[in-house]
Amino acid sequence: MPAAFMPAHSPAAERNRGPILAELLRRLPSAGTALEIAAGTGQHAAHFAAALPGWTWQPTDGDAAALPSIDAWCRGLPNVRPALQLDVLAAAWPGVPDRVDLVYAANLLHIAPWPVCAALMQGAARHLAPQSLLVTYGPWFVDGEPTAPGNLAFDADLRARNPAWGLRRLADVEAQALAAGLLLREAVAMPANNRLLVWGRG
Repeated sequence: MPAAFMPAHSPAAERNRGPILAELLRRLPSAGTALEIAAGTGQHAAHFAAALPGWTWQPTDGDAAALPSIDAWCRGLPNVRPALQLDVLAAAWPGVPDRVDLVYAANLLHIAPWPVCAALMQGAARHLAPQSLLVTYGPWFVDGEPTAPGNLAFDADLRARNPAWGLRRLADVEAQALAAGLLLREAVAMPANNRLLVWGRG
């Protein structure tokens, strides 16, 4: 890659990487293998892998154009594998380790068609080692709770950009997880009306 290459930058990833890392550190052992789905710019992969030197981090993204940015952010980190293009909807995930100790996906399900939710849950169930975790992060609609005005506006904006996008109802996500054999273990309130959801095998 040319020396002048500038990786993409997400202000939201810059803001939320610290709070997310704090929650990961509370739950993860000192070593393992992580699969990141929809790594985007690569900022999360770089930040988390640097703070978790005992972990091997495999970042992926569905968009091949995102891979150079991910690799640029992670350059120099010996525990990060080269970014891999991954279609979550594929029946198999070639190149992904057979068993991983963490599957991590931030801000994916509301910026993807709804079938991606079932595919994510099924793929995670295929690859997660026993006692391992799927961690998802983002805004959700939660039954019985008022939705923050900012999240309502965000949902409307997403659906205007693509009718297949939009915030997902947590109960619907739970149903897809259950069908794949995964249960919601924790729902952690996060800044800016987001939640960190921790899933494990039933």
